[in-house]
Amino acid sequence: MTELMDGPRTDALAKARTAVVIAFALNGLCFASWLSRAPAARDALSLSNAQLGLLLLCLSGGACAALPMSGPAVHRLSAARVVLLGSIGVGIGLLALAAGLLTGTVWPAAAGLVLTGVSMGSWDVAMNVAGADVERRRGRSLMPRLHGAFSIGTVLGGGAGAGSAALGIPLALQVVVAALLAPAVMTFAVRWFLPEAQPDHAGKSGGSASLRTWLEPRTLLIGLVTLAFAFTEGSANDWLAIALVDGHHTGEVLGAVGFGVFVTAMTIGRFSGGAMLERFGRVPVLRGTAVLAVAGLAMVTLAEPMGLVLAGALLWGVGASLGFPVGMSAAADDPTRAAARVGVVSSIAYTAFLAGPPVIGLLAEHTGILRALFVVLGALVVGLLLTGAVRPLPAPEPHADSAEGKHVEGKHADG
Repeated sequence: MTELMDGPRTDALAKARTAVVIAFALNGLCFASWLSRAPAARDALSLSNAQLGLLLLCLSGGACAALPMSGPAVHRLSAARVVLLGSIGVGIGLLALAAGLLTGTVWPAAAGLVLTGVSMGSWDVAMNVAGADVERRRGRSLMPRLHGAFSIGTVLGGGAGAGSAALGIPLALQVVVAALLAPAVMTFAVRWFLPEAQPDHAGKSGGSASLRTWLEPRTLLIGLVTLAFAFTEGSANDWLAIALVDGHHTGEVLGAVGFGVFVTAMTIGRFSGGAMLERFGRVPVLRGTAVLAVAGLAMVTLAEPMGLVLAGALLWGVGASLGFPVGMSAAADDPTRAAARVGVVSSIAYTAFLAGPPVIGLLAEHTGILRALFVVLGALVVGLLLTGAVRPLPAPEPHADSAEGKHVEGKHADG
């Protein structure tokens, strides 16, 4: 009888895992498909670098605004519904962006990016909650690979951008394809989500419980570490293509290739990072990746041969790859508080995407884009100083659905 019951349960978990992987990958594809051609968007809208930074702020600002509402929305509507509504919103927002690009008008592009950001932020939180639920029920670590799936999506989006640029396909048309793809795919994928993304007691994580989570020192420090690495990652996402085109005077195609190298390195780092984390622990691995990010940043900003610049983009990508997923895992060490803590850490980390674009854009107007990127070093210093916060909880409470996963992430993560 037990085997008969375990069969359907295992099948449902496998389908749910596949559905969440699709959600992460498609989210990354929608994000990267147009950012890989940021120079083309800038030129189509006749923007300066500072103005482009403000336009990017519409995207990150919308995402940050959605985060406080996303957790309650997931508990009220379910993760599947929030992901689906998010994908529909992303589609509508990207269509508005395409309209702005076609007409050379900033306001529909800005409004579209605000809606895209709000929808993508809600989608992001919901898929992380769903992924954590699948991880706990399977009893094995899954989160790093899910973020690796997001990176695969960014690789596909970056490749689509480079290919479209090489073929002379207008950016607006490329954006329309992504806008139609997102809701079409997720309409079918969310049917495989688990019916309940959180246990019943987690659904009461709002109100005073959520406020208490914001006062936990460890959770706040994990948020700052994740913010530092998110800024390191987001700066490259937003400005690497611009740095190659403006700073190194390459063409748009090579700028998109450099972006593709970065996101490919991110993907490799995330899929290979699990073994490194098990062997060496969270803290040493994050410190090592921060050093790689510093080396990559130095090569991108100071080197002249394009081979070295692209190698720097690769190191930058590997160096930035594990900060966000490790932050999510650290926040979810205790499954009974995982949803609230993941929400707090996500909210803190996303301020990097809110502040990063305009800060670097304004600095680029006065110092040039390559020198402006040195502000990323400040974020890396913060990450290095605070990495001890992600050390696993010393004595996590036993939990039937996640004992094995805790064994991997807790006892073995830092030796």
